[in-house]
Amino acid sequence: MERLDIEKTAMENILLASLKEQRSSRRWKIFFRLIFLIILGIILYMFSSTGDNLVNSKPSVGVVNLTGVINSENQTYATVSKSLIKALKDKNTVAVILRANSPGGSPVYSDMLFNEIKRLRKTYPTKSINVVVEEVCASGCYYIASAADKIYASPASIVGSIGVIYTGFGLTNLMQKIGVDSRLLISGKNKAMGYPFVSENTSQTQMQQQMLDEVHQQFINAVKTGRGGKLDLTNQDLFSGRYWIGEDALKLGLIDGYSTVDSLAREEYKTDNIVDFTEEQDTMDKISKKLGVGLVDSAKQAVSSAEFGSFK
Repeated sequence: MERLDIEKTAMENILLASLKEQRSSRRWKIFFRLIFLIILGIILYMFSSTGDNLVNSKPSVGVVNLTGVINSENQTYATVSKSLIKALKDKNTVAVILRANSPGGSPVYSDMLFNEIKRLRKTYPTKSINVVVEEVCASGCYYIASAADKIYASPASIVGSIGVIYTGFGLTNLMQKIGVDSRLLISGKNKAMGYPFVSENTSQTQMQQQMLDEVHQQFINAVKTGRGGKLDLTNQDLFSGRYWIGEDALKLGLIDGYSTVDSLAREEYKTDNIVDFTEEQDTMDKISKKLGVGLVDSAKQAVSSAEFGSFK
């Protein structure tokens, strides 16, 4: 019996050692597989970048994307301005198209980009900067677009919304119902302006409205400056904050015609060589896009399948 126990223990130890060896071998395979994928990704990225340079060795139209909400979190100003400069500096770029698909956002960043486009148009007078609207270019997006040489859209695109909005809410009635007091201390009588836990103050509401009206007027002035005599100023709703479909926007002078990025490049600039100069968020995003979804998924799968816990 004792001999059988010894043999059983020896067999268990052999099996245990074999399993540990298999686990170790599996880990090393996963490790080398990941190293291979990383090296392959770098090679493909470098090859693709070289390919892009070769493609862009002939006259091209540069494209810069303006998408999403315009704010600091999306780094809209930095991304778009850097991309525009990069496109305009390229010796093969004959024109730049700002591909817009945004509902608007911060009036501050919109004004900054408006002025930057105006500056770039003066700096590079031989290279036009046009806007092509995809689905929507409203509010702050149209603020920016009005600085361009020309604006194009589709008949069904949403364009305009030349207005300013402030959103807030009041909770004082609800607080009274549930017996909650607001213990707010301020220094400066208007410091709590717009605070939802105190009753609305008429004079402060008037102050807020005045500020909105002033920003709205800045918006109107920018559009008039950018669009010049193209606008139908007889329409009372033009600056009311209303948005329009492309078909109506064309009649009002908010856009210059119908087009897409591809068709504008072919018809206006006689080239099908379109180069996207939009700055990526970081290097890994660039590599991920170059590698494609399949390769990235393979890497993720390899990582998720790895088991680095100790064998017991």
